[in-house]
Amino acid sequence: MNIQEYIMGSLPVFEVTDTLGEVISFFGETSFSHVAVTEEDVFLGMLSANDLPCFEADKRIEDFRFQLEAFFVTPRTLWLDVLEKFTGNESNVLPVLEEASHRVIGYYDINDIVTFFISTPFFKEPGGILVVSKGIKDYSLSEISQIVEGNNGKLLGAFITDNQNDVVQVTLKISTGNLNEVIQTFRRYSYTIVFGNNDDQFLEDLKERSAYLDKYLNV
Repeated sequence: MNIQEYIMGSLPVFEVTDTLGEVISFFGETSFSHVAVTEEDVFLGMLSANDLPCFEADKRIEDFRFQLEAFFVTPRTLWLDVLEKFTGNESNVLPVLEEASHRVIGYYDINDIVTFFISTPFFKEPGGILVVSKGIKDYSLSEISQIVEGNNGKLLGAFITDNQNDVVQVTLKISTGNLNEVIQTFRRYSYTIVFGNNDDQFLEDLKERSAYLDKYLNV
């Protein structure tokens, strides 16, 4: 399935010469955060619903030209980059532009892109979720893949979910019969296990030893 199948052509695109009254009506009837504005069919930017209190119905969009937000994607933009555009601009709608002409050919809706995301093998295929972290200079995606495959697992997906203080956090979807073996190997390679959704034998062993120590000290 291609992400381009989700391009919507039903939402309006306003010309900079249109009145703000039309924009006010649009935002009043929808829950979209932005709408695209063009000048002679060339994309200028996005009007934000957050500016709605400042709009005067009888004025033209031209009066708000310098408040337009210039973010967009093209049909060739990868879906992960599309998600990044949504989050980076706090928008629930993105204009899709023809690359050569910068004409708006439609929009992406955040709900459709999330639907696309959860239809990928990362979510659909059975497997375990594992979150590991390591220093940004020390971690390697090829090493991560080798660790998983070296334990007879398959890496269904991996992406960086955090990057702070020179430590990278990577979320993995793994198809394997025994996630504990993968976890132990990651520890041997100095990865920190942030989260694993299967039983972690290492933690179970620590709990048993702790319980034994408590019992011994209380004798």
